[in-house]
Amino acid sequence: MPLDNELSPRQSFDKVGTRPLRPDGVDKVTGRARYGADVADANMLVGQVLRSPHAHARVVSINTKKAKKLAGVKAVVTRDDFPHLKGDQTIKGEEEENMWDVAQNVMARDKVLYEGHAVAAVAATSKAVAREALKLIKVKYEVLPHVTDVDAAMAPDAPVLHDDMFTAGMEPAPTKPSNIAEYSEIAIGDVEKGFAEADVVIERSFRTEAAHQGYIEPHACFASVSEDGLAELWCCTQGHYTVRAMCAAILGWDLASLRVTSSEIGGGFGGKTTVFLEPVALALAKKAHRPVKMVMSRDEVLRASGPTSSTSMTMKIGVTRDGRITAGEGVYKFQGGAFAGSPVPYGAACAFAPYDTPNVLLRCYDVVTNRPKQAAYRAPGAPMACLPVEALLDELAEKIGMDPVELRRKNAVKEGSSSAYGPTYGPIGMIESLDAVENHDLAKKPLKANQGRGIASGFWPNYGGQTCVTLNINADGTALLSLGTPDIGGSRASMCLMAAEELGIPYENIKAIIADTSALGHNDTTGGSRVTHSAGMATIDAAKDAIAKMRERAAQIWGIDPDAVVWRDGAAHPSGHNAGDFEPMSLAELAAMAPQTGGPIAGHAEINAEGAGNSFSTHLVDVEVDPETGQVTILRYLVVQDAGKAIHPDYVEGQYQGGAVQGIGWALNEEYVYGEDGRLQNPSFLDYRIPVCSDVPMIDTVIVEVPNPGHPYGVRGVGETPIVPPLAAVTNAVSRAIGQRLSDIPMSPPKILAAIEAAKG
Repeated sequence: MPLDNELSPRQSFDKVGTRPLRPDGVDKVTGRARYGADVADANMLVGQVLRSPHAHARVVSINTKKAKKLAGVKAVVTRDDFPHLKGDQTIKGEEEENMWDVAQNVMARDKVLYEGHAVAAVAATSKAVAREALKLIKVKYEVLPHVTDVDAAMAPDAPVLHDDMFTAGMEPAPTKPSNIAEYSEIAIGDVEKGFAEADVVIERSFRTEAAHQGYIEPHACFASVSEDGLAELWCCTQGHYTVRAMCAAILGWDLASLRVTSSEIGGGFGGKTTVFLEPVALALAKKAHRPVKMVMSRDEVLRASGPTSSTSMTMKIGVTRDGRITAGEGVYKFQGGAFAGSPVPYGAACAFAPYDTPNVLLRCYDVVTNRPKQAAYRAPGAPMACLPVEALLDELAEKIGMDPVELRRKNAVKEGSSSAYGPTYGPIGMIESLDAVENHDLAKKPLKANQGRGIASGFWPNYGGQTCVTLNINADGTALLSLGTPDIGGSRASMCLMAAEELGIPYENIKAIIADTSALGHNDTTGGSRVTHSAGMATIDAAKDAIAKMRERAAQIWGIDPDAVVWRDGAAHPSGHNAGDFEPMSLAELAAMAPQTGGPIAGHAEINAEGAGNSFSTHLVDVEVDPETGQVTILRYLVVQDAGKAIHPDYVEGQYQGGAVQGIGWALNEEYVYGEDGRLQNPSFLDYRIPVCSDVPMIDTVIVEVPNPGHPYGVRGVGETPIVPPLAAVTNAVSRAIGQRLSDIPMSPPKILAAIEAAKG
């Protein structure tokens, strides 16, 4: 990290903080933007996947002879076409990924572990032929007992998914396999002592069902492999470098033989950070010697790509009469689908992060079930883990007769506070978010009968990571920014604004592209709210690198030392009268003279960014509950969040609003429904219901800006935190509206009616 990034963040801007038109807007509304399914080739084949009808079964045999003989079928792949990886083989990204698990998820090996698990795939001349070929593949299964509920999966008599899974983190080490992949704790202070000091203690159990990211664009890819083994892959992804690493590992290829290009992305929200079709498409293309295109149906997306975890949780919190939190103790059980790796540790780290809590003990269980492997979903684990804390704080506020905002303010962390999960906070905006909610007009709206107001706060730590950027200065004075982080939230516009700010040229004179994996060094995946921070730092550094070179060119022309040249207002200037009496040379003038002064001018930056600032948010929601039907109407919604510095406020507000809407859907409607046979009952948007415009009001937003000292402009990531408070905020609002505490997500009308009836006695 450059030393100047450790100084106080810049506060005065010319272009940053403005709202220019988004660079991808016209292409997207006119249909010119190219998404994952938009690539085609006259010679291409269509790939289709055969998926298991069983939740848990041993794959005894796979017979593909008839399918291979069908006219138009050019390739068939099964488990036998993929190398057997070592169980401990991993790749490094933002986190370590077990590649054997990913490989098994892409194509089942000895067992199928959930309904929808891939067991074979074909490439044919048309979709109709491919579908017919799938019917001709005969798979012999030995059906095994299954389990889809997290509590049931932890029972001693539960069917065990993996004979080699022994719970990590437990002492003494277990001698029998189980479905508990890992046990971990977050512990500070003495919870028994803390509860003894409390005047009021509440304990309650909570459950949340799995929710899908709900992206409108299904997974899609286009693969081709040349005769000499060089391969190209086009896909919709949040991280094409991660796709390259995963595909290479699964197929046993080297990284240099695979070039991956990311398409425009029609939504990801964390769900497009791994691979599903991509290695299969590459294997088919290599075998068929022709390009292969694969696109998931919505049914496949919901049955076979990762939602977030379902959970079972208990929480106990104690407070004094004056509202001080004395202790918090909880048990978190998160199922991660058929493979280890639920986000329970991340969620638990966020649970008490907004509050100065001296005594905390959280027991965390990562559990496997016969469900699709979970994938990240905005602030993975945090919405679920924060729900019990925020719901109990609201209930405690009622018990002691304190305003819920005031209770949170009394315990809110600030600069210098120690977090429950370890680090000490720098400058943060938790208290500012509470103040902004309390002072907002929506907080003063009177409520009527059957209406309730909910408050909840949330946290996400944010990340940095590996990032490469190249900034090319064109001969006409414009600039091209090459990025390696797919744009899922407006990063191209934000990077252009930061580059324009540094270079001192108009925003319109800079264009940004997402380069493929052969054009830049490694870039970590777009996720974890890392891009505006890390790619922004790299963009600023690349701009400074280009400026340093242009100062050298000006110094060369003027015959003075480069240190005697300064860059200001988009031009090189002599540093003072002692440096000489020269007219400033603009970027355009220097670019035009580049062939005579040394050749092309470009700035580069390769960093492993640190210093990502923590993000805090507080939400307010007003609801009305129909006591006869249990229907919930969202009347008003407010999101307040610390962005550090909003580079492009339109995009920041969009992130706030999008997270709130997704959280509302999760709180009220969205859930995976499994039958007794272990099969998903609602694999379509008809039955898995995400919010539409008529379900929500305009989401009001307030951008708080407490600069992050770890970024030269004070930036904090904003994409994750907006989805953390809604589950609790809506729960608190509905609970207050009906006078009964709810703790089962989603709060569907039947559950609400049952609570209303129970209250009647």
